[in-house]
Amino acid sequence: MAFPLVLTVMTGVLFQWAVAAEQADQFLWLLDLHRGKFGRINLEMVYPFLNGLGLLTMVVTGLVLWWQSNRVRRKSISQ
Repeated sequence: MAFPLVLTVMTGVLFQWAVAAEQADQFLWLLDLHRGKFGRINLEMVYPFLNGLGLLTMVVTGLVLWWQSNRVRRKSISQ
C-alpha cells in the first residue's frame, strides 16, 4: 500500500530538483512514473485511488496503533 505513495513523493521531488537545475526536459520520464504510466502499463486512471487507499490505510493503522498503545499505558498506570 505504501509503494504508490513513496513512488509519487520521490518522483515528484526528483522532478522538482530537475526543474530547479533547468534540466526538466531530460527528466520527463519521472512525470510518467509520477502519474502512473509504467511503459505499456498505464494506471493513470486508478493511480490516484491507489494513493488515496494507501494513505487512508496508513492513517487508520497508525491511529489504531496509537490508540492501543495509549490504552495499554493507561491500564499499566491504573494498576
